Amino acid sequence: MKSLKEQILELKKKKNAVILAHYYQEDAIQEIADYVGDSLGLSQEAMKVDAAIILFAGVHFMAETAKILNPTKKVILPDLKAGCSLAESCPPDLFKKFIDEHPRHLVITYVNCSAEIKAMSNIVCTSSNAVKIVESVPKEIPIIFAPDKNLGKYIISKTGRDMLLWDGSCVVHEAFSLDKLIEVYKQHPDAKIIAHPESETHILETASYIGSTAGMIDYVITNPSNKFIVATEIGILYKMQQLVPEKILIPAPAKEDNTCACSECAYMKMNTLQKVYDCLLNESPEINVSEDIRKKALLPIERMLELSK
Repeated sequence: MKSLKEQILELKKKKNAVILAHYYQEDAIQEIADYVGDSLGLSQEAMKVDAAIILFAGVHFMAETAKILNPTKKVILPDLKAGCSLAESCPPDLFKKFIDEHPRHLVITYVNCSAEIKAMSNIVCTSSNAVKIVESVPKEIPIIFAPDKNLGKYIISKTGRDMLLWDGSCVVHEAFSLDKLIEVYKQHPDAKIIAHPESETHILETASYIGSTAGMIDYVITNPSNKFIVATEIGILYKMQQLVPEKILIPAPAKEDNTCACSECAYMKMNTLQKVYDCLLNESPEINVSEDIRKKALLPIERMLELSK
């Protein structure tokens, strides 16, 4: 009998589908994906897809972004409940009120938000290009930055811009324990700490490198150090270890004791190989975005992609 992996690959070919997966997906899903990347890379890849179906192995806002960028394709998501704590921390009705209270501000939103929030934005950014995008705005123009306050604080520290921050955050990147991290570092004083900018300031202050998921991978590849403590979602280690098999990668410890003593995104892990197969077979659940919202959300995403060239 054929394995589930073989059945998915056959079905993918039969259905003329492409599988896009985020670095935080489980290893087995990353193995069968046509492209594995971070939010910026996945957005750029979604635009290029020529196949009839995009199966997005990630979370809801990522699949929405793919639909916004490539509306003629059928976009499907293995589990509709695969949401995002950060996106959920920014409800559209409250965010609209916040914008209305600060009418002269330019609105920059992090890609980890719903299509409705993107539609209220002037520019969207990812962790790869957030600093560059903020720096592209003339200094006299006040900025609202949402939804991630930790990423916002990091950008302020890098650019000196006095941005108005929405009070949102990612539970995964706020899960790291500084005390436990210091203990791990004492055991591995030759290791470099690398961190995602969605992490809290006290974690970022320990890091030799702060950057996006793709940026962290590039850093590990190019840095001569042989050992790294990695402060982001544990899923990154699969691809990272493949690229640097000779290096030692240690997940930064979480505050709570859990199965891997690391920080795991429960939403990202909702997608499984079985759900990928079922999703492809039934071409469901399908992601749809109303044309009005799609057109409004497309403009700030296109501005980001233009600035990212």
